[in-house]
Amino acid sequence: MDFMNRVNPELRELLTIFPPLNLPAGLEAARQAPVIPVPESNYVRNSTRYIAGGDGQEMLVKLYEPARQDGSNLPAVLWIHGGGYVIGHPDGDDGICQTFVEEANCVVVSVDYRLAPEHRYPAAIEDCYSALVWMTNAAEELNIDLSRVAIAGMSAGGGLTAALALMARDRGGPAIAFQMPLYPMVDDRNETPSSYEITDERAIWNRGNNLAAWHMYLGEHGNGEVSPYAAPARAKNLANLPPTYTCVGQLDPFRDETIQYVARLAQAGVPVEFHIYPGGYHAFEFLNPTSEIGQRATNQYVQALSRALNPQSVNAR
Repeated sequence: MDFMNRVNPELRELLTIFPPLNLPAGLEAARQAPVIPVPESNYVRNSTRYIAGGDGQEMLVKLYEPARQDGSNLPAVLWIHGGGYVIGHPDGDDGICQTFVEEANCVVVSVDYRLAPEHRYPAAIEDCYSALVWMTNAAEELNIDLSRVAIAGMSAGGGLTAALALMARDRGGPAIAFQMPLYPMVDDRNETPSSYEITDERAIWNRGNNLAAWHMYLGEHGNGEVSPYAAPARAKNLANLPPTYTCVGQLDPFRDETIQYVARLAQAGVPVEFHIYPGGYHAFEFLNPTSEIGQRATNQYVQALSRALNPQSVNAR
């Protein structure tokens, strides 16, 4: 059966109108694509800050907070946008960040990390680590409860989430209570069955784009032994990582690397919850937010984050 016939029927229409991405030729066009504006929430206050990035230079972060606060400390999420390590901006994730604030009553910091190929590994992960350190150091100013800090992201942002959990563990950095690397881009080797299976140019993200993006991200670092902070699937030790939630569509090239990552986390004793969605392609819920399957997937990970960050509320039920 071909790719389109396997797609969930309510997700097919978008594939007929969404312009296929073709990396590296289409990189600049993808970067210039307009961000669909999201109405501002009455319950969320948005602002921007400039902090020191991984190279010491100024870096943008977007801050989302409950509009009304009583002064009590809140949980916090460092959010990392997707885009194959080569495209994307925090502005594109305003909607999901606002939803996290509304549903989990938390502070969200969204990081504008440097993109490849202009800035190859380790620029992005060092920027994310700097943002995590800044967020936790600013806990008093931001009213953050340091015992309830989470990291999360989708696609390449999910890969950076997984890498950041490893880096914080190994560096003795800020404590992370929960990680949510959604359909994460974690394996540069592209050797899984799903990596070979998803080749259709209409698949939003396919084998060709994945190969090109990893090449742009790693550059000379792709020769020889690749660091687990670049490709977390290469980590030899996944013990002592935070409790984890992740999900993936069955028609996502990251399906099998996500399954393998989840299995290894479980084998290492890490509490993990995982969902796979039949007929779902890469980022299907983000691109089809009004579909039933899209709403279900989003609600499940939003609620997972809320439960992890508000354990007292869960226990009180």
